[in-house]
Amino acid sequence: MSSWRQAGLTYVNYSNIAAKLLRRALKPEFRTEAARREDSNIRFTPWKDGKAQKHLTTAAETES
Repeated sequence: MSSWRQAGLTYVNYSNIAAKLLRRALKPEFRTEAARREDSNIRFTPWKDGKAQKHLTTAAETES
């Protein structure tokens, strides 16, 4: 059995922890570029009667 599974983690959680640790270990000149990859944007569009309604804004969109 995998060590992350024995620790009670899902693969996604394990992968996120490993990615954060890797970003912290980078040299400062590479850290800023890697930090940008950490952010993600999601846009939700509700559908009604087969047609897209006005999309809902997320926190990431309002900060930009």
